[in-house]
Amino acid sequence: MRFNFDHLVHFTGSPEEAKDALSELGLHVVDGGKHENGGTYNTLSYFDLSYIELIGLFDRSLAETPTEKYSLRDTFQKDHFANGLSRIALRSQNLEEEAKRFKSLGLEVYGPTPLSRKRPDGSVVSWKLLFAGNADDELELPFFIQWDESDEERRKDLKAQQTIAEHQRGDLTLAAVGFAVKNAEKTVEKWAAYLDLEKGESFTDESLNATGYELKLAGGDLVFYSPNGEGIVSETLAKRGEKPFIVDFSGGNQKEQFEVKDAIYRFV
Repeated sequence: MRFNFDHLVHFTGSPEEAKDALSELGLHVVDGGKHENGGTYNTLSYFDLSYIELIGLFDRSLAETPTEKYSLRDTFQKDHFANGLSRIALRSQNLEEEAKRFKSLGLEVYGPTPLSRKRPDGSVVSWKLLFAGNADDELELPFFIQWDESDEERRKDLKAQQTIAEHQRGDLTLAAVGFAVKNAEKTVEKWAAYLDLEKGESFTDESLNATGYELKLAGGDLVFYSPNGEGIVSETLAKRGEKPFIVDFSGGNQKEQFEVKDAIYRFV
């Protein structure tokens, strides 16, 4: 498999408030750090190496500076810094190779670009990012990350820092991220080709009043929902356009769902 699920970005006015809200739901959440040049900072919740980044602004003027097309900051700017699920990142071991492949598929490509941030303890985390997209697509593609450490090194390091730790809610796995789209069948075909992923069967989610189409991905599947009528999927499309809106977790001690900072956290 070319990619693993890396993280889901949840933009929130206050990462501290989001941390408190998720902690009350029984999730383990830690402080992250600042992206000094981007005007953002974060708190983090890990499920092995798949994680949720709760991100907000410490300097709006920095966050509003022009940036690369299809970058995460570009997404925040286009969303007018609205709360809600924003983008996902997929992990790769070879972004240079992926950049060439995306170009061959007709996508616009920016990067890979090296980046870093300081943790609260002063240590530095470093990685490379790649952005790709097609101006005709309403739903933005994932962005792509290559960490400077191996998965094994990162897991050992994150456990030692108690960044990866037990959740009160149980032995949780980040099972899937759901996207509201107008035509799920068409979108899943396109993303399967771009990302070289296997398609699952379509299904009806009655609680969402939507039809879902799935892509299988190590670390967290991708599910595209088109509305069958009124409901959260149609509301998301009307309010925000084609966007991620829900994250599913398996392995918890109770089946429930909650709205946190304009996003749905569902324990299945």
